[in-house]
Amino acid sequence: MKECIYLTNPITDNDILSLKVGDIISFSGFIYCGRDAVLPKIVKLYQEKRLEDNGIDLSGSLIFHTAVSTAGIGATSSNKYEIESSIAPLSEAGTKIHLGKGMISQTTIEALQKCKSIFAIIPPVTALLQSKIEESEIVAFPEEGMEAFFRLRIREIKMIVAVAHGESIYKE
Repeated sequence: MKECIYLTNPITDNDILSLKVGDIISFSGFIYCGRDAVLPKIVKLYQEKRLEDNGIDLSGSLIFHTAVSTAGIGATSSNKYEIESSIAPLSEAGTKIHLGKGMISQTTIEALQKCKSIFAIIPPVTALLQSKIEESEIVAFPEEGMEAFFRLRIREIKMIVAVAHGESIYKE
C-alpha cells in the first residue's frame, strides 16, 4: 500500500508539484465545502473581488464538492456543469485542491495544470467523514441551508490524486 502524503493549510505550489496521479493524500486543516447551488456564487464573488467581504481566502485552499448536513459529508459529482465550471476560476483564485468524484473534462484538466492545482477524489464514505469534522461554520449564503458555503476544520481526510500536471486516472 502506498504511503500517505500529509498536507495542511496553506497548500503550496511546491506541494502540488510534488504530487502525481495515484498518490494518497491525508489532509488536516480548514477546507471549504460547496456544490452546484453555491459554487457559481463563489465564482461571482471572486470575479467581483468580494471574497474577502465574506471572510473567504482561497489562497492555498481545498474545496470539497459536497453539502454539509447532520448525516455527514460525501462527495457529489464534480462534472456537474455548475461545479466543473467553477474549478478553473476558483483555481485562479488560489484553490489548490478540488475534491469530489467523477471524471472531469480535458479543458478542466488543462486549467488545473495552468493554475498548479489538482483534482482529487474520495470514496463515498459520508458517515466516516462526519467523524473527521472538528469545527463547522457557514461563511456565505446561509439561505442555501446544507448547500451553503461552509468552512470546516477537519482531521486526516484521505484522498487520491485523480488529475495532476495534465494527466488523469480517467481514460476517455
